[in-house]
Amino acid sequence: MSPDPAAALDVLPAPGDAQRVGADALLRALDALGYDFFAPTPASHARVLARKGRETGETLTDLLEWSLPCRPDTLPGTVLAALGQAGFLEHREDGLVAARVRVSRVFGNLFIHSRYPTREHDAVFLGPDSHRFGDYILRNLDGLPDGARVLDYGAGAGVGGITAATHLPRARLTLADINPGALALASANAAHARIAHDCVEAQSPTDLARSFDLVVMHPPFMIDAEHRAYRDGGDLYGGRLSVDWALAGVRLLAPGGRLVMHTGVAIVGGRDVVREALAAELPTADYSSAYHQLDPDIFGEELSSEAYAEVDRIAAIGLRVDRIP
Repeated sequence: MSPDPAAALDVLPAPGDAQRVGADALLRALDALGYDFFAPTPASHARVLARKGRETGETLTDLLEWSLPCRPDTLPGTVLAALGQAGFLEHREDGLVAARVRVSRVFGNLFIHSRYPTREHDAVFLGPDSHRFGDYILRNLDGLPDGARVLDYGAGAGVGGITAATHLPRARLTLADINPGALALASANAAHARIAHDCVEAQSPTDLARSFDLVVMHPPFMIDAEHRAYRDGGDLYGGRLSVDWALAGVRLLAPGGRLVMHTGVAIVGGRDVVREALAAELPTADYSSAYHQLDPDIFGEELSSEAYAEVDRIAAIGLRVDRIP
């Protein structure tokens, strides 16, 4: 599917042939083997790896979820060959191999994403937030048309857009992100899910010159001193991108279209600072909105840091905005 021409858009070329073919072979091999794993939070991941005997691994989940180095003779050759072809395999001096990516299954689809720990500025994160995001999307697809034009902005691994498009007949998906590496992985994941899609590198939702029937968003929402793109939500205690993306996203909706956003919000002195900002700034003429608390307390370990000294808790919320036809 070719993207609409627009001077404001920087449309990525397709991923390199070797990576694309290797990623497809990897996901097909894992499906054939019944691979099924879901990435935990970084805190849970660290606790599991801290257990005795978890320095190296032997299984596919050790390699592709726990990010452990493994002996190659304990792993399926089809998986190792596909990882190598895609450039995702490291051969270590001690004879062990390690994967440069992880693979998780979310609502039936496999997703390639960044290995643990996700320290790189352009890491492609997937974890419990991704499951909550997909679940909220699936509960808000009612009334959307066949052949819906779907935008996953800030797509990352593509969980939101691919989950939506899987459940919307003949959906046409656009994956947009600031990170070209994320788009390459999201495109591979969408292709494996047999979703017609195009990829757009965009710095802001305002870079897109099209309208959509469904816009899904999962903005970064943390206070991050390292300003990592997948994590840093800006000011407003990490909530600024959530507000800015929502305001820009509703302007991309076709008549009858819908925005579905999952994010995290800081509760400060009992106040939800993101909800207050959205209430003041979201348009009300020709739009209706609903705001839901999905989990009242997430990432509690962050409250020990100085950056969160004024924050009571971080809550997960879902926002739905409908443009009235």
